[in-house]
Amino acid sequence: MKLEEYECVKTKRRAQARIYEQTKDLTPEQLVAHYQRLGETARQRQAELRARAQTAA
Repeated sequence: MKLEEYECVKTKRRAQARIYEQTKDLTPEQLVAHYQRLGETARQRQAELRARAQTAA
C-alpha cells in the first residue's frame, strides 16, 4: 500500500531536485560563490523590505 505524501514533502522534493539540477555541474568553488550570491541577494531584499516597512510605519 502506497502512502499519500503531504504537499509540503512534495514541495520540498521538487525544490531539492531543482537545486540539484542547477548545481550538479558546479565545482566546490563555484558552489560556494553561487550560495554567496544567493545570500547577498537575500540580504539586499531583506534590507529593502525593512526600509519599506519603516517608511510605511
